[in-house]
Amino acid sequence: MADNQNTKHELFYKYYARWIKIYKEGAVRQVTLQKYMMTQHWLMKLIPTLEICQLTRTSYQQLLNDYAQFHERQTTMDFHHQLKAAILDTVDEGWLTHDPTRKAIIKGRTPRNKKTKFLNQFEVHKLLADLTLGSTLDWDWMILLIAKTGIRFSEALALTPSDFDFLHQSLNINKTWDYKNNTGFLPTKNLTSNRKIQIDWQTAIQFTELIKGLPEEKPIFVHGKVWNSTPNKRLEKHCKNAGISIISIHGLRHTHASLLLFAGVSIASVARRLGHASMTTTQKTYLHIIAELENKDVDLVMRSLSSLSS
Repeated sequence: MADNQNTKHELFYKYYARWIKIYKEGAVRQVTLQKYMMTQHWLMKLIPTLEICQLTRTSYQQLLNDYAQFHERQTTMDFHHQLKAAILDTVDEGWLTHDPTRKAIIKGRTPRNKKTKFLNQFEVHKLLADLTLGSTLDWDWMILLIAKTGIRFSEALALTPSDFDFLHQSLNINKTWDYKNNTGFLPTKNLTSNRKIQIDWQTAIQFTELIKGLPEEKPIFVHGKVWNSTPNKRLEKHCKNAGISIISIHGLRHTHASLLLFAGVSIASVARRLGHASMTTTQKTYLHIIAELENKDVDLVMRSLSSLSS
């Protein structure tokens, strides 16, 4: 079978590998690039002999169906989106006359029982009460800070004393820490992730003392190689001690956002605080909470209307 580069007879998985190198390397974060590489790995496994010109709606749908046998629907959707951009480029090159991804049907395995993503207010109080907050910074202090600010784990690791503005009771988020590859500071996830977060006066006072005398530009929580399993195990221990649902460090971020939404904080404000690229991201992530709040709003409207007299 022909395997000519830059022709419609090139093997699709090889074309996709080349497409990643040309369009994605250096343009996306390493973690995103690894997802593209994983997609390419699955192409090698599922369609090792398929040429670009053999991509039809039927062969593409079969590829998605085969992938869906091993993955949940959302993962299959992500797989489809990563392939679609590359396939549209083959159409632009003239190697395909039609878009084979059009009207693709996304299937997938039944989702596993998801772990609890966030705690309610009562559970948060029980968790924080179980923390051992000493005079030096450790994972318990990070757990407290993420619960109170909703920052990402990588953002918390990147915090230095210079990021604290105690005069204005705010935290400056402008970088992350590459704990996966241990390469040091990295940019934030996106431009809107660069933000200032207000902190309460109690947290401000506590961290004033904790960071006193520490090097201004060195991470306050990083001392050597970091694995996210370490703080997650610490958090799990506290959850068990407090007799509450076990969540992850990332679940603290969800917890923070859900508490704000239930307290009546606008979606726009929550999106800014979390550093989401758009409110759409916030709405999708917390759809169930927003729906619950809308039901409460309907009840409130009805009660208000019923109190009006003609």
